[in-house]
This record gives sequence, C-alpha cells and structure tokens, in this order.
Amino acid sequence: MARKKIRSTSTFSLSFLDIMSCGLGAAVLIFLLLKHVVDSPVPNDDPQNLSEINLLEEEILIGEKSLVRIRNTISDISDETVIAKGLARKIEEDIQKLKSLLEEIQPDSPVDVPGLKAKLARLEKQKIALESTVPAGNKAYEFTGDGERQYLTGIKLGGENVLILIDSSSSMLDETIVNILRRRNMSDALKLQSPKWQRTTAIAQWVVANLPLSSDFQVLSFNEEASQVFGDSMNQWYEVGDRISVAAAVEGVRKIIPEKGTNFHTVFEAAMKMTPRPDNIFLITDGLPTQGEGAPNSGSITGVQRLRTFRSAIRKIAPGIPVNTFLLPLEGDPYAAGSFWRLAVLTRGAYVTPARDWP
Repeated sequence: MARKKIRSTSTFSLSFLDIMSCGLGAAVLIFLLLKHVVDSPVPNDDPQNLSEINLLEEEILIGEKSLVRIRNTISDISDETVIAKGLARKIEEDIQKLKSLLEEIQPDSPVDVPGLKAKLARLEKQKIALESTVPAGNKAYEFTGDGERQYLTGIKLGGENVLILIDSSSSMLDETIVNILRRRNMSDALKLQSPKWQRTTAIAQWVVANLPLSSDFQVLSFNEEASQVFGDSMNQWYEVGDRISVAAAVEGVRKIIPEKGTNFHTVFEAAMKMTPRPDNIFLITDGLPTQGEGAPNSGSITGVQRLRTFRSAIRKIAPGIPVNTFLLPLEGDPYAAGSFWRLAVLTRGAYVTPARDWP
C-alpha cells in the first residue's frame, strides 16, 4: 500500500507576510498623518483676532520703550538732585563770604554796601529755591521738545545774568524771500503758526527750561526796536527759580508777532545799558541786520552792507560777554554763517545751526 505524502505547512507563508506588510504600512501612514497634523500651525484667518494680536504687540513695544525712558528719567533726576545740592553748598559758601566781607567793611569805605546786601539777599533766595526744589528735577520750567533731543554740546547755559535775545523781524516767518513777503501780509494768527517762527519760540523755551536755578534771566525781542517780552522794564532781572516769572516769560514769547526789519544796534545798546550787565547772551536770529548804522535808509540792502552794519553793531558788546547764536536758515544771506561763527570765536561763545527737528 502506497504511503500518502504529508504536505508541510509554514506559519510565515506569502499571504501572511502580505497581510503583515499592509498592516505595518497602514500604521506608518497613520503615524505620518497624525504627526503632520500636530506640527502644522492652526490657520487663523479671523481679521479681528489678527488685529487684536497686532495691537497687543504694539502695546508691548510701547511699554518696553516707556520702561527705558522711565529708567533714564530716574537717572537724570538723581544727577539733577546731586547738582542742585552742589549748587546750594556753593551758594552757602558765597553767602558766608559776603557776610564776612560786610562785617569787615568800614563806615567810610567806598565799597557799594547796598549792592552787596542786594546780592546777599538774592543768593539767599536762590539757596531757598534750590533746597525747595521738587523731586521732579531742578528746572523751573519743563520743555521736552520732540522725542529725546535734549542734548546740545558746546553751549554754556550758566551765568548770573543770562540774556535771551529773540529776532522778531519779518524774515523769521519763513526761509525764502517769496514766502516771507507772502506771510508778511497774513493775519497775526497765521504768522504765529509759521513753522520757522514755531521753531524760534521752541528754541527760546528750550533755553529758558535749561537755565540753572541759580541764574537770573531776561528775555528781549527785537526788530527795528528792542523791547522786553514780559515785565515792566528791560533793565530788570528775574530769578530762574521763580516759576511765575518763567511762566510769564514763556507766555510772552508765544505772543510775539514777527514784523519789520532787523536792527542789532538797538538791542545790543539796550543790553549793555542793563544793570548789572549780562554775563551770557543767547541770540536767536536768521541773518545779518537790515537796519542800523551803515544801512541804506530806503531801497534794498546788499550783502556787503549788511555785513558792514553787523560789524558796527557788535562793537557795542562789552568785552568778556559770551554770545551764543542760534542761526536759522534764510535765503540770500551768504555772509551770515561766517559772521556769527566769527562772533562766537571773538566772544568765546557758541555758534549753532540747529537741525529742522530740534528741539
């Protein structure tokens, strides 16, 4: 009897391997699909949500900038406090010296005793002003200007008697001759809104705001004539520490109407007649004079004539008084820049042509 062949079977047949391969491929595919979904950013097409996100990002950026500004302000206040204390100590030393000098003066001495007593009283007021300065700083008037442009090197802002001279002639209305003639016939309200005149008043306010509290000051405007911006007399000095006087000066500057020509003779002569004389002068102008000694009485004036008139006018300035000039741009005055630079060198002052965005 023939033996029946027994068919051998394998667990790993071709069909089983196919099934396992398909299952593994399906698992890998599912894994890849799930991984892609997790890694893909969720789209957010809602305009309102996007605008809120942008707004929050801007607020964060503004907050960071404000934090830096606050830190810088705290540092500045600390420096100003130290400076104020130093000035107070120096004034105290000057007071003691004056008191000692008054005690030693003999009755028949030619020394001006009333003048010394007046100076002593002024120093005592300045000391009180420094000691009562609020923590916000040592300035009687705050003027921040545009952004952080509060720096200006090369100018000495100190002095016992600081005089600020503001050119209020028609040329301060604009930079070109055509626009000056056009604006000259406008109303006073429109003249005050002139960009060049706005820069002029801002510079004047910047100077007042940065004067030390230990100084006295006066502000004069001039065109063909010179006059005080506030107060009853040109021959009167006001304390920088007196906030009422400073506010009155700033308000007076804002009310000046530019008109007429420019005469340096009258304003320098008035300055030199002040008692006591100024020991530091700030001049805000845009060019050489058109009126005064050497200038024609009628008709136009040439550049050479303006230069000759300017040289005649600066002879009235007493030696040793620094003149710091802020020169604004003006068409058709080629000798102005060199002349005011030479004036700064001769008087040991400063010459500045400020940028359009300063202060």
